[in-house]
Order: sequence, then C-alpha cells, then structure tokens
Amino acid sequence: MLRNATCPGHVTRLLPLIAAFLLVASHAALATPCQFESQGEGRVAAIVDARSVRLDDGREVRLTGIETTSTTKQALTSLLVGRDVILRGTDDTPDRYGRQGALLFIGEGETSVQAVLLAQGDARVSAEITDKDCAAALMAAEAVARRQKKGNWADPSAIKNAESPDDILAGIGRFMVVEGKVLSVRQAGAMTYLNFGRNWTRGFAVTISKRAQAAFESAGMALKSLESRRIRVRGWVEGSTGPRIDVRLVGQVELLGANEPTGVRP
Repeated sequence: MLRNATCPGHVTRLLPLIAAFLLVASHAALATPCQFESQGEGRVAAIVDARSVRLDDGREVRLTGIETTSTTKQALTSLLVGRDVILRGTDDTPDRYGRQGALLFIGEGETSVQAVLLAQGDARVSAEITDKDCAAALMAAEAVARRQKKGNWADPSAIKNAESPDDILAGIGRFMVVEGKVLSVRQAGAMTYLNFGRNWTRGFAVTISKRAQAAFESAGMALKSLESRRIRVRGWVEGSTGPRIDVRLVGQVELLGANEPTGVRP
C-alpha cells in the first residue's frame, strides 16, 4: 500500500537500491562513444605510474586521451587494481617504452576509465584523441568536473590567465590549460601566432604550424577569425622570455562565449 512506501523501515531498505540506481545512472551519463575495436583484455596487476598500468600477463598499457594530475595515480589504484579490463583503440603499436596505448573499459562497461577520471577531476583531456565523437565525449566528462570544481578543478590556479604570462612561464615544461582573449593573429613564415599580449616577446602566445592549419580550416575554425575571441587552450608550455603553447591538434583549442565565466564552459 502507499502508506508502507513512506514508512522509515521501508525507506531504509530502499536506500541501497536507490544508491545503486544513481550509480548506474551517473555512469550512463558518462557513457562514451569511444567503443573502438578491442585490442585485447587482461587483469590489472599494478599501477606503474599516473599514466600506465601493468596487466597480469606483463603488458604495460598507457592510458590515451588524458593528462595526469597529482591525484591520477591514486584514483587509478582505487579504480583498477585487480580488475578485468578491455583495451580499445585504433592503433595497438607500442610506443618507444613498449607500452600499448588504449582506452580502458572495466569489464563490459560502456564508460571508459578515462571518462571516469575526467568526471572526477582526477585527469585533464590531452586532445590526442582525433575521433570527433570520442574527443567530444571526453571533453564533456572533463566539463562535469570543471563546472562542479571537483578534484584538480577545485584549485583556482588550475586554469591559467593568459594575461599573466609570468605565472604561465613558471610552469614551463608542464601541461597547462590557459584561458584568455586573443589580441592579434599574425603569420610569420610557416607559423601563425595567436598573441594574448601586446608585448609579443614577453606575452603568452599560441603557435600553429602551417601543417596544422588545414585541420582548423576543415573544422570551420579559421585562425584569423580567432582575433578578439576568448579561447581556452591546452598543451605543454614552452618558451624562455615569453611562454607559448604549440598547438598541433584542433581539440587543443576551445572557443568561449564573451560573457562566460572562466573555467565554466563545457
């Protein structure tokens, strides 16, 4: 009867079912279209580092599509040690360290481990995944954590301000996410520069080679059109007097609305 559904004992008995339903629902929301061809399976025996795991047959697997944070390794340990995983990807050629790059799925799950890490704020999108739908899904998972300021995104300095080049330069050699307004777009030889400061030698800049420009054009993002636009860019910081990020992939650049708060937009 209806009155039984509201009694304390009945509610208490329902709590585990409700929790299970919410867990399944949250994973369904993160389900990605990254269901590439299986490249094998195995059981995770150990976490090698924040980017790699070792399977029980000795293979080492590098998690593709993400960059690590200070919490990635611990999160991987909690998620994967002793779990059976399926490796999915488009290329199983080992890297120079002998690691096989792949998206990992626990059992027959539809949500990649990478998407879970991103939604928890325990990783950042690397933009190396070129499949459009999969890349968009991983970015959406990261946006969940960014909006809710989870994990890495709880730190106000997780997204750098392009108007503070010294702050960016202090992280030279590290992977960073930077937001700001492009003041000018200039071409010099085979390189296009997106300048965020009026002092070109000291301000933050994004460099895009002529080889990479065709991909931007194909994606409907003409580089000249980025002038006076706010963008979010991610990549490895280089430079000496002025910091820069060399962009090779379209996914490294996101357009931001003029009135959108820093760090919020999916």
